[in-house]
Amino acid sequence: MEGKLMSMVKVGQKGQIVIPKDMRDMMGIRSGDTLLILADKERGIAIPDKADIEKIYRNIVAHEENSNV
Repeated sequence: MEGKLMSMVKVGQKGQIVIPKDMRDMMGIRSGDTLLILADKERGIAIPDKADIEKIYRNIVAHEENSNV
């Protein structure tokens, strides 16, 4: 399927993983980039696309503002 990849990776002693090159290339991830990692016990771990980070941030801020009302 175009635009979809799957790969197995090992977790190193320090908890690090290597994102496979074909996935880094597909997602535009470059050396030195900062990534947002999300975790949910039921749904797993996700690394959202860079373009989605601003949307996620806005949702968090809106939620916090509504909680403080």
